[in-house]
Amino acid sequence: MHELSPTRPPAWEPLPPFEIVALAASAGGLAAFSEILSGLPADFPAPVLVLQHLPARHASCLPNLLARVTRLTVLPARDGQELLLGRVYVAPPDRHLLVRPDRTIALSNTERVWFTRPAADPLFESVASSFGSRAVAVILTGKGCDGAQGIRAIRQAGGVTIAQSPMSCQSDAMPSAAIETGCVDMVLSLARIGPLIQILFSRQ
Repeated sequence: MHELSPTRPPAWEPLPPFEIVALAASAGGLAAFSEILSGLPADFPAPVLVLQHLPARHASCLPNLLARVTRLTVLPARDGQELLLGRVYVAPPDRHLLVRPDRTIALSNTERVWFTRPAADPLFESVASSFGSRAVAVILTGKGCDGAQGIRAIRQAGGVTIAQSPMSCQSDAMPSAAIETGCVDMVLSLARIGPLIQILFSRQ
């Protein structure tokens, strides 16, 4: 596992061009997403997928809250929506957020994963299947072990995997479970994740 400074490029070469970044969290997710998205430029050259565990029967205010802190356009994810550069797509309540190889969104009401829908594992697995080595996946603060299998899928497909350092989490279970798979490339404090994402995507 690599602890990298965001002021210099990653140590391994060559890296593929990246085309998508997926962020997943549970408890403490709003603060984590806000920290990362607030630093991304308006011309960020990829779509960003955001997933937080949400109650099934409550409308999500997450898109509106994130729109206040980022220069990117924040949208609630909708089935069939095309993935565009510089857009943030937020998973809705009670639907799994997936991506298709044709760069469109699919929303699914298939069974809950780790007792939740949306869940990180289906998202990361669909990103791995559709984008392979061109994907970056980030597992952030949260309870439970959702996301660990998805991180494994991203890593096996050749993508880059990042976990928030447990010490910087409101709840450290999700990143800890991902780290335990041995498939996390980098464990970073929350403040360092956004700058590293910018570095990865500035190398296109």
